[in-house]
Amino acid sequence: MLSTPASASPAISPAKAWISAFRPRTLPLALASILTGGFLAASHGQFRAAVFGLAVLTTILLQILSNLANDYGDSQNGADSVHREGPQRAVQSGAISPAQMKRGMLLFGLLSLVSGLSLLWVALGTAGAWIFLTFFVLGLSAIWAAINYTAGAKPYGYAGLGDLSVFTFFGLVGVCGTYYLQARALPLSVLLPAAALGCFATAVLNVNNIRDIRSDELAGKITIPVRLGPVHARRYHWVLLVLGLACAVVYVALTYHSPWQWLFLLAAPLLLLNARRVWQRQDSMQLDPLLKQMALTTLVFTVLFGVGQVL
Repeated sequence: MLSTPASASPAISPAKAWISAFRPRTLPLALASILTGGFLAASHGQFRAAVFGLAVLTTILLQILSNLANDYGDSQNGADSVHREGPQRAVQSGAISPAQMKRGMLLFGLLSLVSGLSLLWVALGTAGAWIFLTFFVLGLSAIWAAINYTAGAKPYGYAGLGDLSVFTFFGLVGVCGTYYLQARALPLSVLLPAAALGCFATAVLNVNNIRDIRSDELAGKITIPVRLGPVHARRYHWVLLVLGLACAVVYVALTYHSPWQWLFLLAAPLLLLNARRVWQRQDSMQLDPLLKQMALTTLVFTVLFGVGQVL
């Protein structure tokens, strides 16, 4: 079922339009890496509630900023059109004007900056200036990445670099950053669960991009599935899920001290189910529910993995 033209869209209230543009269903996935970093810190006796809370707030603000920028950028660059297979966006439908969306992006960019600076102050205080500066640059990079994925003069999402960005910020930066800001140290082993979360978050993006292959190709948005084609993109999906699970297995093998650590394996059947359904379903709209399933599966994995490490 194709998206309807803007003129055919029913009118909705401004509040509902903005809430829809925030795309609340993406927030649990964005928080998965923060939860993992928090669980790992707790398992090492380093959990700090104030730091964790500010990390959650900053991540939510950054994710909303990314969603608004994605809505604006795709509408301006042609990826949101009558050919789009997914849900209709706010700017595409006319519910929010481009100018209003740009103001919303500015607001959430500023809120993200303030929240991020508060996080660094609470976590680091007057600790080494170079550490503070490193995290400040990472924060600015996250804001830049959120905006320039599909917006800006040369959106990197249109060059197929979205997967690398998601793996980096939803995996490595999210998990390792949250852990370090609480523990003031970063064991190399933490990179393994961080990579696992990065793989699963990238898999969510991959399902989205497989669904949108047709409209993305027409708009010149050269995502990984557009480059690989639908068959190889589905094989790539299998690789992401197997690699993510393998990273978690290796982490537990290296840090093993309790059978509870294997609790995350209960999520393996859900990962297998998602991989099989993505492989089998060829119709674009049949893939849309698998986005939600993969995001929820990532959250289930996160909770099981984290609780297992704490126990």
